[in-house]
Amino acid sequence: MSELRFGRLIPAMITPFDAERNLDLKRAQELAIRLLDGGSDSLIITGTTGESPTVFYPQKIELFKAVVEAVDGRAPVIANVGDNCTADSVDFAREVEKLGVDGFMCVVPYYNKPPQEGLYRHFSAIAAAVDLPVILYNIPGRCVINMTAETTLRLAHDCENIVAIKEASGKMDQIKEIIDGAPDDFVVYSGDDDATLDIMKLGGVGVISVIANIAPARMKEVIDAFVAGDIAGAELKNEALRPLMKALFATSNPILVKEAIKLMGFDCGGVRLPLIDATPEQSAALAAVMRQVGVL
Repeated sequence: MSELRFGRLIPAMITPFDAERNLDLKRAQELAIRLLDGGSDSLIITGTTGESPTVFYPQKIELFKAVVEAVDGRAPVIANVGDNCTADSVDFAREVEKLGVDGFMCVVPYYNKPPQEGLYRHFSAIAAAVDLPVILYNIPGRCVINMTAETTLRLAHDCENIVAIKEASGKMDQIKEIIDGAPDDFVVYSGDDDATLDIMKLGGVGVISVIANIAPARMKEVIDAFVAGDIAGAELKNEALRPLMKALFATSNPILVKEAIKLMGFDCGGVRLPLIDATPEQSAALAAVMRQVGVL
């Protein structure tokens, strides 16, 4: 952590709901502490895994405040403020900056399919409007378009407070180009648990993680082994977790992450429509994998 602003293991924290699918702020605070106790270095709030499309701005504000209060300076809290409207993203980032969060994550705009120059101007506008550090998030599987290495590197070099990217493109040549061409203080995180070691071998620093909601200590062991130079040990630990990494995505994320934490006895409620809760069959299959990897 002394070398990295946000550390190496960053859960994209799920958003707890009560039985009526209202925010459960108390449970969110408990979950934040649970993840930090498990070895997480920072927390991202209302990312994709936190159901950002169905947690609207006023509820995001409530959630950010609750987590910041619970964490109380123990670790950085990163607020997802990115949207597909630049003006809304700028206004929201300015509002959230006042809440005591430590940084922002901003996703590539989705649905409206901007060209690369539009992506550059979108992220530049957000970065210019705030003082806090910004993590870019490239995930073509959800946003339809891919932000190229050229665009990412322009942003990294031109915007002082754009400090990292969560890369979930799966394009290893592109990720290597970003790592090789970035300023010294710009870092790359894997956006996919299963790709973490491959990206770290290229010079990435860690992962913004789904599985860390369930097994932060186990994922931390993978990363720590790699950083310590025990590549074979890291690969063995990673292989032991791989079945669960895959099982959590047997249907749309975060349906099965929420089911997994429920199976562990830490119920965070279900998901909001249009997502639907895990079926009994999905739950049984997930439980079997969790037992196989030793987290249940």
